[in-house]
Amino acid sequence: MTIEQTDVLVIGAGQAGVAASEHLSKAGIKHLVLERDRIAEKWRTGRWDSLVANGPAWHDRFPNLEFTNHHDDAFVPKDQVAQYFVDYAKQFDAPIREGVQVTDLSRKSDGAGFVAQTSAGTIESRYVISATGAFQNPIIPPILPEIDGITQMHSIRYRNPQDLPEGNVLVVGAGSSGVQIATEIMQSGRKTFLSVGSHDRPPRRYRGRDFVWWLGVLNLWDAEASPASTHTTIAVTGADGGYTVDFRELASQGMTLLGLTERYTDGRLSFADNLVQNIKEGDENYLATLDLADDYVRRNRLDLPEDPEARIIAPDPECVSTPIRSIDLAEEGITTVIWATGFGFDYSWLNVDALDDAGRPAHKRGVSTEPNFYFLGLPWQSRRGSSFIWGVWHDAKFIVDHIAKQEGYLAYRGAAKRLMAEQQDA
Repeated sequence: MTIEQTDVLVIGAGQAGVAASEHLSKAGIKHLVLERDRIAEKWRTGRWDSLVANGPAWHDRFPNLEFTNHHDDAFVPKDQVAQYFVDYAKQFDAPIREGVQVTDLSRKSDGAGFVAQTSAGTIESRYVISATGAFQNPIIPPILPEIDGITQMHSIRYRNPQDLPEGNVLVVGAGSSGVQIATEIMQSGRKTFLSVGSHDRPPRRYRGRDFVWWLGVLNLWDAEASPASTHTTIAVTGADGGYTVDFRELASQGMTLLGLTERYTDGRLSFADNLVQNIKEGDENYLATLDLADDYVRRNRLDLPEDPEARIIAPDPECVSTPIRSIDLAEEGITTVIWATGFGFDYSWLNVDALDDAGRPAHKRGVSTEPNFYFLGLPWQSRRGSSFIWGVWHDAKFIVDHIAKQEGYLAYRGAAKRLMAEQQDA
């Protein structure tokens, strides 16, 4: 049986895999990218129908290609984001093979490097970059059992309100996905409940600038990970042209806000007594960002318009001032529960020592504990910006530079070998 060989094997052809391939191509390093579906498949079929990028087109892209048919401040629809990565890969003829799944990756038993068992045969490589990202295993907390008349789904399965069973809806989780899904369902005419946990709430725009611009000039995109930051939920949206998420405004439009979902007993879901605190902390994060922005304008004498209305915090709606601690699902007519509760990792194919005791990537800036094995596309991989399209491009450059440095060291013959060669030539 013929075994294919390459210098670097990249697993996954989403934004991380495409970015890695570009940098490897520039470095002249032979490589192969394997994708079990199509390029950027998660953008196509792993998201709801109306999803748009959370960053504006001028910012949320790779450096060497702009989005076509969209103005700089637009939020690009998901299918066009996927096509963007296809077009980007074509620019440098990326060696991507679609429809090939890696089922096992192990160390070679007879030398340095790795051996990958795939649906298309065996491939050996000296380096491996896992670019499978962070959205692998949908997490649904074991709170609500299977109940007749109640459809439960993770946000990855949600497509649009019309596909849901008739009845009211509870969305659990108030990050970007949960807020956008709950808002869309409410606007379709259904009574909608939203379980709100701890979160950051940046302004979409302030003083004429998008929040991505503010985080850039304030150097916050380069903030390094901490135990708290890696689990931060961010309530931000690019839907409907992009706007600041205001939970009080959503409540005034008819959405019922609830605290963190805790337990289910005899037909009732109970919620933590933390809704007020969660909303308050989100406000504090929001106002702190405005303070940093104002200070930056003042110190740099920028001519940006005042925006006093951004600091107006509306009174608490009744569901916040008098939090609901439990609801009877049947009485409220809730027939669907959508869990926007994040994802876990799936490295069942990985048989090298690159994970910690909890099964999470063990790495520093993507360089794993397993020599010559790398991770790419993780949230907070090197900085806050790692989750954004432009951020993964910079992380990919760091990984490929590291591989190139390793190659430089391995090319060194060593003094002993050189002296031996000189003696043999004498």
